[in-house]
Amino acid sequence: MRVLLSTYGSRGDVEPLAGLAVRLRELGADVRVCAPPDKEFAELLAGVGVPLVPVGSPMGSMVRPSSPAGASRRVSELAALFDTVAAAAEGCDALLATGLAHFASRSVAEKLGVPYVYATFCPFLLPSPHHAPPPPVLPGESSPPEVTDNRVLWELNARSFNALHGEALNTHRASIGLPPVDDVRDFIFTGRPWLAADPTLSPWRETPDLDVVRTGAWILPDERPLPAELEAFLDAGSPPVYAGFGSMRGVSEDIARVAIETIRAQGRRVLVGRGWADLALIDDRDDCFAVGEVNQQALFGRVAVVVHHGGAGTTTTAARAGAPQVVVPQAGDQPYWAGRMAELGIGAAHDGPAPTTASLSAALRTALTPEVRARARAVAGTIRTDGATVAAAMLLDAVSRERPPVPA
Repeated sequence: MRVLLSTYGSRGDVEPLAGLAVRLRELGADVRVCAPPDKEFAELLAGVGVPLVPVGSPMGSMVRPSSPAGASRRVSELAALFDTVAAAAEGCDALLATGLAHFASRSVAEKLGVPYVYATFCPFLLPSPHHAPPPPVLPGESSPPEVTDNRVLWELNARSFNALHGEALNTHRASIGLPPVDDVRDFIFTGRPWLAADPTLSPWRETPDLDVVRTGAWILPDERPLPAELEAFLDAGSPPVYAGFGSMRGVSEDIARVAIETIRAQGRRVLVGRGWADLALIDDRDDCFAVGEVNQQALFGRVAVVVHHGGAGTTTTAARAGAPQVVVPQAGDQPYWAGRMAELGIGAAHDGPAPTTASLSAALRTALTPEVRARARAVAGTIRTDGATVAAAMLLDAVSRERPPVPA
């Protein structure tokens, strides 16, 4: 059995697919992954022996659209990945997509007549009467302040999807002989999306409008040792506070300075994660150390607090490690994760993307309390680690049930 996994996004989209690919292969499937051609992703997939089919431009060079016209151009570019994804999907029995891969991937599955699954890592993005939709992402857009009914807000959200993406998507579909779609959002999520998120960290409340399949988070075990220099820093004193913003490039220019000075003011050592923003140290004092891409599964269990942007992967990794968190959300689903960490009592949610010394100090004081540390350790014991195994078995079972019987 052959399976194509397709994504277009940051490491938070690629790494879970790598975890799923490993489990699918263990069950006997032949797996390949379509993902952006960033060196980081190529190395990640090569490390687990999964072939990468590069698609599109590197994610590290992508710029968020700032206008409706820019959003339409982005959709046209993503839909135009059809040819590459279609070539990779030839001979495959199923296609699963995450991130922004839906525009091309669902059309490929439709054209080839193979089963298709769309998976998301956060329930906040799925339509539900139990929560409001994400805020508009384009400058100048806003939800009507007088509207508070979630169902009405989701209807407006669907109209926005159609207005921003419908023409570009349907123009491409017409060019490959596929019919137009009337509802872009439903086209993206399908009627039965998979939710690859931990049920403790990210519960889903049933809704009659959507048949959500919950698998648990897709975690790729990381066995890499920490660099010797980092080990030496960790061993040289008390557990530091980690501050890093992962794949976020547009963080405020002085965020590293604010973080370092604030953490020091709490009497703590500092560990800076460079990330895509290339955060740097502000001086050469020995209480501060900077690291690049490392094994966060091993690292987060050895720090006092994890200050981060609130990506689904980083949030789950910190929670599994029992580390208190301060989430400084930058975009997308990150405010949701910030709120969830605060609701669970395992961290603090910072209000807004640009912390000041005062605002970050307040959040750190909360996260550094013994009560939050104890709660974080308790919640860590509830985090499931079998999500990728569950999803792999479900996917292969679904394909087996859809296959025609072999003639006798």
